[in-house]
This record gives sequence, structure tokens and C-alpha cells, in this order.
Amino acid sequence: MHLVDMIKEKAKKNLQTVVLPESYDERMLYAAQKIVEQGLAKLVILGRPDTINKAAAEKGINLAGVELLDPAASPKLDAYADAFVELRKSKGMTKEEALKLLTADDYLYYAGMMVRMGDAGGEVAGATGTTGNVLKAAFQTVGPAAGIKTVSSFFLMITNNQAFGENGIVLFADCAVNPNPDSQALAEIAVATAGNCTAFLDVPARVAMLSFSTKGSASHPDVDKVLKAVEIAKGMNPSLQIDGELQADAALLPKVGEKKAPGSPVAGKANVIVFPDLDAGNIGYKLVERVAGAEAVGPIIQGLAKPVNDLSRGCSVDDIVNVVAITAVQAQA
Repeated sequence: MHLVDMIKEKAKKNLQTVVLPESYDERMLYAAQKIVEQGLAKLVILGRPDTINKAAAEKGINLAGVELLDPAASPKLDAYADAFVELRKSKGMTKEEALKLLTADDYLYYAGMMVRMGDAGGEVAGATGTTGNVLKAAFQTVGPAAGIKTVSSFFLMITNNQAFGENGIVLFADCAVNPNPDSQALAEIAVATAGNCTAFLDVPARVAMLSFSTKGSASHPDVDKVLKAVEIAKGMNPSLQIDGELQADAALLPKVGEKKAPGSPVAGKANVIVFPDLDAGNIGYKLVERVAGAEAVGPIIQGLAKPVNDLSRGCSVDDIVNVVAITAVQAQA
């Protein structure tokens, strides 16, 4: 079974509520029909119900089973505003400013507060809004996960060689968000990605912290950054299987791992690889995708207290359906 199909099956077993704030994009409405038909999640779409229903009728879209909610008319708006003011009081947030953001046309802040307050398990946005706007609203409302300050991302890389990772699947992080993470951020990325490895693949994570050096083969401040990150990550989660610094071949190939890092619990069998910076991560996943013919599922956002995922503005209806399924599985965890 394909990984995306496996994720959908997991989503169906414990239905979660996912909020979609971009009702003004018809792709969201088409996706909503498919999501309900496939039984992947309970959906809340934000916007004026009369406007949404009119748009759906014009396109022949069936929104039966989808909750339509106008934030400006919501009985929970006042409570959300008070909670938002409390969250942002150190930044001088006023009730008036909170209400303005919560009822803004993009609905990103209202969606985020729904997730924070437990009225939705997760959020999917970005078909129209920019990544920066989606993540800013999410960080200010949902907030970071306990003990983690770094919002990051990972890709599920489905390769054609089942010897790699977990039956050919390897998690790559961070390939989309943080340009130059320091040791603390790298450690937080590693711990978050390890948790998602278990959530999606149902196996313990084996995390390789990548570098151009393996076990002291080179000396450089960039290597020291990775070594420090390994120690921080071990402190955050002492049971985590993690090792570094490791070159990519030492992380993924058993014979090379045995030679370059004998005795390592990770070398040669990593199912999570953490890149030292965004240059390496972004280049690495695109090379594996384009040259090796791997399938890249993501980017999937992590590091928030509850799941919020960002779409590409060029996303397809099926992309939205898949990301909602992914978000639902994250919400289960």
C-alpha cells in the first residue's frame, strides 16, 4: 500500500476535526467534498455560509457533512478574543486588535484559535495565503510545542530502494523553513521529526545528524554545531536513537556506516536525516526527488503545539485532500 493510502487509512480510524480558513478558494470546496466522501476528517470551513453555499452550488459541489462557520457571527468570538489578548499581552495586544485579526478576511487567526482552544484538531491553509502569513498566525495562536521554540518542516521521501530508511521511506528535515538553525534549533528539529516518524510509520526513529564529516573526519565550526545539537537532543529525549556527525552515505548505507562509524546505533540504517542548514536540506530533497525519482510528500510543518500545515499556492485539489489526511494523523498523535 502506498504511504499516502496508509496515512488515509490511519486518518479514517480516529476522525479528527480539521479547519479550512480559505473558503474563498474553490479548490478548498472541491477538496472538502472529497474529504467527506472518503471519510478522512470532520471539516469546518470558515466564511459566510451563504457565500460558500452559493459558490458550491455554482460549481456543483456537495458540502453535505461540512460545517460552515462565519467567525464574525460566532458565539465563541468574544472568548477567543479574550484568550488571544491573554496570549499576546506582553506584546500589548488589545481586545479591539484581537477582534480585528480574528475576523480578518483570511480567517487565519480565527482558525488558529479554534485549534488552540480545542475546537479543531488541526488546520490546513496556504492555497491562497503565503507561508509567512500562515506560520505567523499559527505561531501567535497555536504556539510552539512544549520545550520547542523552533517551527520546522519535514518531507516523507518515498524512494525506489526499500533498503533505505524504513522500507524505502526516509524523513528529511528541515528542508523548507529554517535557513541556518543553530545547535538548539537542530536538536529541536531532530526531536520533532523523530516523533513524526513514529506517528506516520509506526516505528522508532533512528536519527542521523548530517554533516560533511563523520565522527571527526573533519574539524570545523559547522561540525561542532552538529555535535552540540546531538548532545542537546539526547538531553531532551534520552531514549532517542540519534547519532552524528554523519555523512549521508554513512547514515544510509550499512557497509559505509559500519566502516565510518562502527558501533553506531544509527549509521547505515537511519530513517530520519536532519540537514545542517536549509541550503543542504532543500538541495538534498530536490536532488533525491528529481534525480533518483523519489516521491516527496510535504513539506509537513512541525514544532507547533497542535498541527497547522501550509499548502503550496499552486496546490491541486488532491494535494489538499492529502495534507488534510496528514494533519488528521498528526492531530491523533
